[in-house]
Amino acid sequence: QVQPVESGGGLVQPGGSLRLSCAASGSIFSINAMGWYRQAPGKERELVASITTGGITWYVDSVKGRFTISRDNAKKMVYLQMDSLKPEDTAVYYCNSRPAFYGWGQGTQVTVAS
Repeated sequence: QVQPVESGGGLVQPGGSLRLSCAASGSIFSINAMGWYRQAPGKERELVASITTGGITWYVDSVKGRFTISRDNAKKMVYLQMDSLKPEDTAVYYCNSRPAFYGWGQGTQVTVAS
């Protein structure tokens, strides 16, 4: 299975917003929950949000109320709307299934700084 392709990252000021997109493929997407993970410099990769095939969502406490995950099953796309961004959200963001069955893609860099 080809790994997902993430896009939409960039440099944003604290309090700003970004919308990440993930293009997935294959049967893994169709039958699994999908998630957004992130890895900050010097830290372990962590799951920040996930969504089941039926639309049930989960968020890590640090992003609850600020991030919104969604998926388009017909297009095999996953999105992460990130609002009220904080410097501690700075990381490379990756998309994968939950559990992570795909290979890891390049990710997309999100930098929150003034």
